[in-house]
Amino acid sequence: MSPLEPFGARLRRAMDERGPLCVGIDPHASLLAEWGLNDDVAGLERFSRTVVEAVAGRVAVLKPQSAFYERFGSRGLAVLEKSVEEARAAGALVVMDAKRGDIGSTMAAYAESFLRKDAPLFSDALTVSPYLGYGSLRPAVDLARESGAGLFVLALTSNPEGGEVQHAVRADGRDVGATMLAHLAEENAGARPLGSFGAVVGATLGDLSSYDLAVNGPLLAPGIGAQGATAADLPRVFGAAVRNVVPNVSRGVLRHGPDPVALRDAAERFAEEIRAAVDSA
Repeated sequence: MSPLEPFGARLRRAMDERGPLCVGIDPHASLLAEWGLNDDVAGLERFSRTVVEAVAGRVAVLKPQSAFYERFGSRGLAVLEKSVEEARAAGALVVMDAKRGDIGSTMAAYAESFLRKDAPLFSDALTVSPYLGYGSLRPAVDLARESGAGLFVLALTSNPEGGEVQHAVRADGRDVGATMLAHLAEENAGARPLGSFGAVVGATLGDLSSYDLAVNGPLLAPGIGAQGATAADLPRVFGAAVRNVVPNVSRGVLRHGPDPVALRDAAERFAEEIRAAVDSA
């Protein structure tokens, strides 16, 4: 089975054509209730199908949060498989938000679950945790290269607890978050137009000028909308790297459901605001 065109190249084209927006699919219980749906597999399926049908043909990236499907067991995973398949068929790239991280054969098995092209949950990219050491991600890095997929590595996350690990200073004077960014820059060296190995960097973190965000790869940026960051904040937070930022919006779009037209309009509004902010930088 031949590999896909590298994820970074496909993402760059999708962002240029559809706007730099990732819509998260987070069917947690409170949101299902807001939509008037039961917190069961039928509600999960209705929610997921509605979001995919409304926006997958319009936005660059959809990011399902696997935990909200896994909690329903095998039937929930079946809904996730279908959602991924339908989103990719509509032209959206799918980033599986699973934040997997382990060592050796276990990391390889996680990678095969999401990054092997014939896997039922094959996604264009996967979020991963490097906090067993960046080298523990090597099976996922290698399989992503082989299949044309990508990774988003947790580097500078928006949750307050993250700082106790990510801001810890190593013996060489560089903190852990900066170390992860440096590893990604090495992975992406020479890639054109964009590398396939990105970082998760929160849009709510304020001034990041002390970090080298020029990793030649995408920066997945949660925090736009309900968490308080706005499109206008992006140039200030990300500086010269802003063109490679993929802002993630979840509740800011999803709260407009179950009306598919309202969902679509909200996604398009965010995409336009983000594009305008990036173009003005």
